[in-house]
Amino acid sequence: MTKEELTAWALANGWQIIDGNPVLTKPSRPSEAIVRLVLKATLANVEVKKPAGKWEKISGAPYSKIEADSETGMPLGLGFDTISGFSMLMEDNKNRAVFAKLNARPKD
Repeated sequence: MTKEELTAWALANGWQIIDGNPVLTKPSRPSEAIVRLVLKATLANVEVKKPAGKWEKISGAPYSKIEADSETGMPLGLGFDTISGFSMLMEDNKNRAVFAKLNARPKD
């Protein structure tokens, strides 16, 4: 996958851009990022925010090693399929984004 493909996948799956990176936010504080994808020139890193506020890299891979799952489209090679609680956090962010769009529509 390329940087652009990862960004497109993330935005289609509930991630949002904060400070130039695709991020997942806390359910209780939707403006505070707790997981981010750092997309560099040749590789992608997944980082989580520790309670003290520092970012910690939990996985990373060069773009050439990241492939989209044939069924779900989820990038394989970054550990998303093995990170505990990741799927639930991503689903919560995706649902929040969908409902925000529904609430933002003008009423007739």
